[in-house]
Amino acid sequence: MLDMQDIECPYCGEIITLTLDASAGSQRYIEDCHVCCRPITVVLAVDADGDASVHVQSEDDT
Repeated sequence: MLDMQDIECPYCGEIITLTLDASAGSQRYIEDCHVCCRPITVVLAVDADGDASVHVQSEDDT
């Protein structure tokens, strides 16, 4: 269940592509921006139908 998702870095504003694995259910983890290397908190929510949505935030927003 790998999915590619384009997100905007909350620090530098660049669009980066994340590879999301929804097979483990909802998750919260840190991934560094591929452009500015700052830590992005990734919140992956998987609903009962298996549909995934992603939300990202900076360290200051957590």
